[in-house]
Amino acid sequence: MNDVSPAIPASAEDRHATWLELFFDLVAVAGVAQIAHLLHGEPGAADLGLYVLLFLAFWTAWICFTLYGNVAGERTRARTVLAAMFGMAVMAAAVPGVHAGEDGQARALALAYILIRILANGAWRHRREILVDWPAAQMSLGVIPWIVSLWAHEPARYWLWALGIALDLYVTFTVSARDVIESRRAHDESRRSHDQREDTRSRRRDGMLPMSGAAPDADHLSERLGLFVIIVLGEGVAQMIEAASDATWDRRLYGLASAAFFLLVALWSLSFRHGYAGVPYLTARSLPARAALPLHCFVSGCLAALAAGLGAAAEHLDTLPESTRWLLCSSLAGYFLLTGIAALRQPDVVRRWLLSVVLPCCALPLLIAGFGAGLGTVAVVWLLVAVTLWPTFYESRRPRPVEPAARPGS
Repeated sequence: MNDVSPAIPASAEDRHATWLELFFDLVAVAGVAQIAHLLHGEPGAADLGLYVLLFLAFWTAWICFTLYGNVAGERTRARTVLAAMFGMAVMAAAVPGVHAGEDGQARALALAYILIRILANGAWRHRREILVDWPAAQMSLGVIPWIVSLWAHEPARYWLWALGIALDLYVTFTVSARDVIESRRAHDESRRSHDQREDTRSRRRDGMLPMSGAAPDADHLSERLGLFVIIVLGEGVAQMIEAASDATWDRRLYGLASAAFFLLVALWSLSFRHGYAGVPYLTARSLPARAALPLHCFVSGCLAALAAGLGAAAEHLDTLPESTRWLLCSSLAGYFLLTGIAALRQPDVVRRWLLSVVLPCCALPLLIAGFGAGLGTVAVVWLLVAVTLWPTFYESRRPRPVEPAARPGS
């Protein structure tokens, strides 16, 4: 098997995802579906905490190899990516067992995550590059608590996993890639000096390439991130189809299915027609990757939770349980809160827009969650549709700036 993945034919200026990358993203479909199922029924605080933890772990594993393929391009090692793909499939398959408290499946998930991170670290070491915008992709500090968790039981195991994710975020926002490069260079010099004294391997090491910084291809990365969000929105459709196949088809189900479809379409429009990389009101290069990537992760997490809530709503066509109502509404509120954060870097965003769009879109879902106990399921979802459509309606009614008249002869 060829160890370098062939790319879909494209010009250098119009690079798209390779067949290997698209195959790799199929694991994201399975993973998002499994993790979203944690929020079925009437999820409690423990279910929500486990959902957040496993989604962050799965997304972290996915982004490590998404960034590797982005930088490596046609030199991506197919065997390495396929091995990571297998590990992510193991993680996805172990999710139900983790939820059920099975020690064996929890250890399998942790071991798969550890091996994925080791593979990512090895891939970057082979390239002799440090990813400037996401150094956690090739650093093992956050993996240490996962290794310790192999000998732990719940709930200590979950706290160790959370510590590992927190350390990755700490590395992302505080560690300078320049410091990492200098540290690796100093380490290599020390090894070369030692080898020169010990054996003849120094000749081979003296030809080793020095460490260098690497930055992602912004357009290609945007496509991959957008594909992930499409997968998450597609999970919402899949949740509704699965729930509808087991329900009695009546007027309430028709109303809920229509409302859910309009809600997902409105979210798609905000994320892609009014956004970038699947994040609403984010513009190209308005944020550095180390800030935009966590934003993408949290937006995707909110959408996946919303998808799970839509699936649960089909099981309660009369009135939503309180936990499900809060899940739906708080997921949408979180989505719009992140939208406001993304929009802050746009030069034309003013305080009036934040007060007129972001604030009501965050507050109204929470009001529905808190005071909507007497509302029917279909009514709740249609109200969320109205909230989601408000930004588009506001933008359509907003006066456009008048273009200055061209001067004669210009």
